[in-house]
Amino acid sequence: MRGFKILKSSVFTSIQDNGRFGYNYIGVTNSGASDEYAYNYSNKLLSNDYGTNSLEILWGGLKLKSYVNTYFVVTGANFHITLNKKIINNWESYKISYGDILEFHKKSSGQIAYFTVKDGFDLEKELGSVSSCIKDEIGGIDGNLFIKKDDFLITKDHEYFEKRILSKRYIPKYENNLILRVIESYQNDAFLSEEKNKFYNNTYTVTKDFNKMACKLSGEPIKCTISDIISEGISFGSIQIPKNGQAIILLKERQTIGGYPKFGCVCAIDCFKLSQMPVGSKVKFIKIDLKEAQNNLKQFYSYFKN
Repeated sequence: MRGFKILKSSVFTSIQDNGRFGYNYIGVTNSGASDEYAYNYSNKLLSNDYGTNSLEILWGGLKLKSYVNTYFVVTGANFHITLNKKIINNWESYKISYGDILEFHKKSSGQIAYFTVKDGFDLEKELGSVSSCIKDEIGGIDGNLFIKKDDFLITKDHEYFEKRILSKRYIPKYENNLILRVIESYQNDAFLSEEKNKFYNNTYTVTKDFNKMACKLSGEPIKCTISDIISEGISFGSIQIPKNGQAIILLKERQTIGGYPKFGCVCAIDCFKLSQMPVGSKVKFIKIDLKEAQNNLKQFYSYFKN
């Protein structure tokens, strides 16, 4: 059997792909890779099919042994990574041979990295995806949502693949300040003009209440003229404003319905960037036109799907 054995696990390392779609009506969220920019580029660099699965890695300590001859890429957060004790780079393809050891040590910037192999890992899909989802307790390996020691990730041999390195101009810089573009929607009309001005003119802090479900912010409270609504469907990036006035941005493992008023939606592409922000980072909001946001997203996916 060919693949990778987990010699040492790290906290919250999971299998992810582009997520589940078409099951919100039964309460199953989309889930999937948090940072689709880094995730999709890992597949692009290996000429993998769109949606090929990856390991999503949040913390150092992961150690794998190769029982296969293939190629791999690591994208996203800047971990100190070694292949047979030699330092390697993110955003670059490498050959890995039978018996080689790959280790992820401390990270210097960003929060999430993606380890992707040529043609992905051989895993059975559930509801159209292999993504691990904590909220719905679906995905993973042998009933475990996170990768654990002695897991074996099956994949194929690949004897030749050309070396690829992503141009530096496309490699993101993970900083501690971010501008999030907002599409005003949902209950936006229920916010008075002075509250809208406050929302756009203040800086907010990423709190420790930040996971794949949502990112809670702290800062100047925003008031809404309504406090509760009939629960309705919630899209990726929705900005909930609960009674305390502190914004909550809903992410990949969000609940499928909710009853808090919503100011609007953060552009999906900006949510990918938000996933790489550490606790204590600062964010500001600006308004974006719906058509512009749609065009940006179309361009994003058309590039990675082709």
